[in-house]
Amino acid sequence: METKTAKKTQKKKKVSANTKTASKRLMKLEEKYGAHNYHPLPVVLTKGKGIYVWDVEGKKYFDFLSSYSAVNQGHCHPRIVKVLKEQADKLCLTSRAFYNDALCEYEKFMHEFFGYDKVLPMNTGAEGVETALKLARRWGVVKKGIPNDKAKIICCEGNFHGRTVTVITMSNDPSSYDKYGPLTPGFIRIPYNDPKALEEALNKYGKEVCAFIAEPIQGEAGVFVPDDGYLKKCFDLCHKHNVLLIADEVQTGIARTGKMLCSQHDGIRPNIVILGKALGGGVLPVSACLADDDIMMNIKPGEHGSTFGGFPLAARVAVEALKVVKREKLVDNAEKMGQIFRKEIKKINSPHIVEVRGRGLLNAIVTKPINGKNAWDICLKLMDNGLLAKPTHDDIIRFAPPLNIKEKELMTAIDIIKKTFEEMAQ
Repeated sequence: METKTAKKTQKKKKVSANTKTASKRLMKLEEKYGAHNYHPLPVVLTKGKGIYVWDVEGKKYFDFLSSYSAVNQGHCHPRIVKVLKEQADKLCLTSRAFYNDALCEYEKFMHEFFGYDKVLPMNTGAEGVETALKLARRWGVVKKGIPNDKAKIICCEGNFHGRTVTVITMSNDPSSYDKYGPLTPGFIRIPYNDPKALEEALNKYGKEVCAFIAEPIQGEAGVFVPDDGYLKKCFDLCHKHNVLLIADEVQTGIARTGKMLCSQHDGIRPNIVILGKALGGGVLPVSACLADDDIMMNIKPGEHGSTFGGFPLAARVAVEALKVVKREKLVDNAEKMGQIFRKEIKKINSPHIVEVRGRGLLNAIVTKPINGKNAWDICLKLMDNGLLAKPTHDDIIRFAPPLNIKEKELMTAIDIIKKTFEEMAQ
């Protein structure tokens, strides 16, 4: 006669086999019916809570990608989800053909929270970047007096600002721009973390330059942290030449690096700030441009917009998302946990590890391949051990958990990373 324990074991094995089959089936569906523009890890997620996610087999993982910093507040934060549901039952979308009470309150909140005169709401990070470029060009023509079609924008090598045709023009990564031509004119690319290169470009083209755009930390480039004071030097050069500094804080903003805005590490107030990702609290795409009236008011009705930009659902969610950051002191926690993470990871003695770098809870390990095993293989082993991270540029692994991670949880995750590198060296 079968024991209850044996029956439970058989049932568990049956469920496990079924769900594994389901996981493979779901991945095959995406491969067949979805465009092949991503290369995800072979895991199918079905649930998230806080710093954890679960796959369809029921396995639990630390999420150390946070949807590229869109889930700073943690998965399915109860306060954010509650506001989302309440507003969804009331009013979701009006377009900007009418006023709505949620947007008006959101705009006032953003002014008081970040200290800029105006906010221009959009949806995705790429839309936020496009908006900033248009604001800068319009300011350049209207305020600086640059002839129309002559305005130039300086950008940096190694940047990642999005995927639109104009934005990929700024990239020097062929995987972003190759075979998408003709690209958009009007950009000058210089090395990142090189104020001297910016000075030379401004001296040469300054009269026609309306803006300099940069990420305070280059995320997709592998968490490339510039020298202390880099942005401050750039800001001063821009001010000298009557040029706007645009800070792309889509990934680095909203507490990720141990400051509300990463540019605050250098003590500057950029002329235009682009926000996205975590502004939507991990539940909606929400982005925004912040600027003062001298810049923002050069765009008149009908000259820029978006049907969903500033829709009521997004407005309510964004306010709550920022309130959660303040209420739960995520800025301080990101700074504290980031210091612990880098200190502990630097203790790992592995031939795979070349460098550990980062700021706050935006960190990376630069690796080198050993016996044909590269960063992708390390991420697969991390996944097997219960932690999800993703490589960038083949040799760099980014580690960016939700900002509400506790020290005990962080140390458990660090143990997984240590164990993984030990196993990779065998």
